Amino acid sequence: MGAPYTPESMKVAAVANQKGGVAKTTTVQSLSVAMAEQGQRVLAVDLDPQACLTYSFGIDPDSLDSSLHDVLVRRTKVSDVVVPVRDVEGLSLLPATIDLAGAEVHLLTKTGREHVLRRALESVLADYDVLLIDCPPSLGVLTINGLTAADGVLIPLQCEALSNRGVGQLLETIDDVRLFANSDVRVLGVLATMFDGRTRHSRHVLDGVGQRYGLEVWQPPVPKSVRFAESPMVGRSILQHAPNSPGAAAYRELAGHLVRVMGSE
Repeated sequence: MGAPYTPESMKVAAVANQKGGVAKTTTVQSLSVAMAEQGQRVLAVDLDPQACLTYSFGIDPDSLDSSLHDVLVRRTKVSDVVVPVRDVEGLSLLPATIDLAGAEVHLLTKTGREHVLRRALESVLADYDVLLIDCPPSLGVLTINGLTAADGVLIPLQCEALSNRGVGQLLETIDDVRLFANSDVRVLGVLATMFDGRTRHSRHVLDGVGQRYGLEVWQPPVPKSVRFAESPMVGRSILQHAPNSPGAAAYRELAGHLVRVMGSE
C-alpha cells in the first residue's frame, strides 16, 4: 500500500471512472470552481482527448495553439500552455484537444510512459494549492498517467449497477498503479452524481458500494438536475450558471471536504 500519507502531501487529485457518463467532467469543473471560490489556487487538467472540460469552460479546443498534447509529446512547459478560466479568480486550465489521442499512441512506445504527466506537473506544483485531473473514460495510458500523477483518487459514481461494477475494475487498476508506478496513491472516496434519492435502487447502490469496497461515500450526493446539462452550453459551471441550485450547493460542500482532506485549509 505504500507509505502512509499525511495531509501535507496531498496536492493532486484525479477524478476517474472508466465508465462514461458518470459526470467526471462536471465534477472536476464544479469542484475546481468551488475551491477557487473558497480561496484556493486551482489548476484543472483536461486529460481527455474529447476535451469536454476545456469546452465546458467556454474554450474552443480548435482555437488553441497548444494543449496538453504538446506537454506530453513535445515537452512544452505546462506554464506555457495553461490558460486562465474566465470569470473565476484563482482557477486555471491545462486544456486538451483531439490531438491528445495521438499523444496516447506516442506514449505507448516510450520508456517510463506512466510518469510523463507527473514529471510535467512537478514544474507548477508550487504555483497551486490543488490540481484536479479529469481522466478519460478508459483505463488506457492517459488514465494511468493521471493516476500516477495523483496523490488521491476521487471516484464519481452514478447509482446504477453497471457503475458499481466499474468501481471494482478501477480499484484493480489503482492497485496495479501502486505496484509499478505510484505506491502512495490513495482512494479518497466515492461521490454520487445524478442522484435521485426518491428511488430505492439509487440508495441501495450508494450504500452497497461503500460497504462492498470499504470506501468512504462522500456527502452530500449530487442531485440530478437539468442545470448540469445547460451549463456547458454557456461555457460556465453550474456554480456560475445556477449558483443557488441544489447541485451547486452540493458541489460547494463537497469542495470544502476535498480542501480539508487534501490539507489545503
